[in-house]
Amino acid sequence: MNLRDKLMHRILPDFPGIPALGDPLVITRSDLCARFVCCAWLRDPVVRVAWRELLLSLMPETPASVVDLGCGTGSLAVLLAEAGYEVCGVDLSRRMLALAEDKAAAAEVRVEFRHGDVADPPAGAYDVVLRRHVLWAMPDPAAAVARWVGLLRPGGRLVLIEGRWSTGAGLTAAECEALVRGHRREAHVKKLDDPALWGAEIEDERYVVVS
Repeated sequence: MNLRDKLMHRILPDFPGIPALGDPLVITRSDLCARFVCCAWLRDPVVRVAWRELLLSLMPETPASVVDLGCGTGSLAVLLAEAGYEVCGVDLSRRMLALAEDKAAAAEVRVEFRHGDVADPPAGAYDVVLRRHVLWAMPDPAAAVARWVGLLRPGGRLVLIEGRWSTGAGLTAAECEALVRGHRREAHVKKLDDPALWGAEIEDERYVVVS
C-alpha cells in the first residue's frame, strides 16, 4: 500500500456502496478522493441544507457556469444545478460518473458530466471552478491551481474547500491560501466549523478559500 492509500485509509471510513480501496476500478488519485465526496453526510437533510446555503453564498448570481472538478457522485453538482446554475462535473472515475448521472436524473436536473483528470482537466471556460478536498492530494498542488485558474473566464471565481485533518493529512488554510495567491491577486479564507455541515462537532481545520 502506498503513502496516499495509507493516508486515505486513515481519513476515510468505508461506506456502503462505495468501492473499497482495493477495488481495481479505484486506482487513481481522483477515484480515492471521490470516495470522500460521496460519503453519507449529504444524505442527512440538515447537512444538505447547510451545504446548499454555504454553496449559494459563495456563488455569483445565476445563470453562471460552474465546473466541479473531481465531482465524485455529483452531490455538490446536483445541489448547484437545482439552484439554477449551469454545471459541469469532471471526474476520472467512470463508476463515480455513472452514479452522478443517476443522481442528477433522480433530481430531474441537467448536469454535464465529463471524464477527465482534475490534475489536467478538459478545456473549458467557466464562471466558477469548484473543488472539494482534492488539492492536498495533487502531486504538484501549485501546478494544479494554475490549471484550474486557467479554466476561469475574466472575473471568474475559484472556490476550494479543503482541510487539515486530525490525522495530519491535508493542507492548512494558510498553505492553501498561499498556493492560491501564487496565481491570484486575492484569496479569502472562511472557516467551515459549523457542525451542521458535517453532521457532528469537528476538531480539525476545515475551510474554504475563495478567490
